Amino acid sequence: MSRQIHVGLIGCGNISEAYFAGCARYDILKLTACADLDPARARAKAEKHGIRACSVDELLADPTIGIVINLTIPQAHAPINERILRAGKHAYTEKPFALDAAESRRVLALAKRRKLLVGSAPDTFLGGGIQTARQLLDDGVIGRPLAATANMLCRGHESWHPAPEFYYQRGGGPMFDMGPYYVTALVNLLGPVRQVSGLTKASFPTRLITSQPLAGKKVKVEVPTHYSGTLDFANGAVGTVIMSFDTYPIPNQPCIVIYGTEGTMIVPDPNTFTGPVRVRRGADANFNDIPLTHSDQRLRGTGVADMAYSILRRQRRHRCSGELAHHVIEVMSAFEKSSKLGRHVRLSSTVARPAALPPSLPLNLLDT
Repeated sequence: MSRQIHVGLIGCGNISEAYFAGCARYDILKLTACADLDPARARAKAEKHGIRACSVDELLADPTIGIVINLTIPQAHAPINERILRAGKHAYTEKPFALDAAESRRVLALAKRRKLLVGSAPDTFLGGGIQTARQLLDDGVIGRPLAATANMLCRGHESWHPAPEFYYQRGGGPMFDMGPYYVTALVNLLGPVRQVSGLTKASFPTRLITSQPLAGKKVKVEVPTHYSGTLDFANGAVGTVIMSFDTYPIPNQPCIVIYGTEGTMIVPDPNTFTGPVRVRRGADANFNDIPLTHSDQRLRGTGVADMAYSILRRQRRHRCSGELAHHVIEVMSAFEKSSKLGRHVRLSSTVARPAALPPSLPLNLLDT
């Protein structure tokens, strides 16, 4: 595709390097400007990547920029997305899309009124691992999906992250931090969720930071840090989910497993673009690694490029859509709501599975 869309980036923190690298993979994107609350940090990133540093207001006023990537903290995702949309630009945000379903619904409504696209990470489900798993499911390799498990268990991020406080504030916790990868992957594989049943808790009222530069500081825990529950999918499959910052995990525990009428599939870590995908069919004694049908070399920024394709090809839906992100937000929020109410929570939203990527695409393309 010969046309390019100019891109601006707001928020030059840890994750921004992944987007600088990922966007550079795609000819359709040209990242031209970045902004941050810390001007020195924006200037450093701009100098490193040969682009322009500016204020947020200057970036949003730039008429050449078509898409703005929002890499701010979770509490700012929805407000910044609204500013981007009001500036007449398409918005793509880091996960989570919003803090709750009311916020994400408001952003979607504004995008619709402005006739603009809005999208959200994660885009890791567009990588070779999960796209291969999707193709195997669609080809019926393990038969009709009956059930799934998804597990993300760790002891929290305060032992390694340089500024881990926000993981224990609203918009953080294991579900809103890591859940978007797992729930998005499950919706991509199995389709939308009808209802959720969940239990949540916070096992420790405070956390002690042991990483530098804040070692020794105590953090008040304001959100649940352990989630357990079930997902009732519209296709009839049942999912079991555990997301925890309270546990010491079992080594090599599969992240996602899909159980079908004809076999079982181990899906790779949804926080990566890679494999392996492993399948055990029928009476097979062992799981076998399946050769990937799609590239495992994609990076974050793939979802931004996919949005750019949809902007230039107006009849094409973008895969990391706001509608998908909103459904994921509603699913994740329903765990705590179910826990408080003591009953199943029926979801008000639904969404179509994103279109599968064609196999064997070159790294700089997302369509044939």
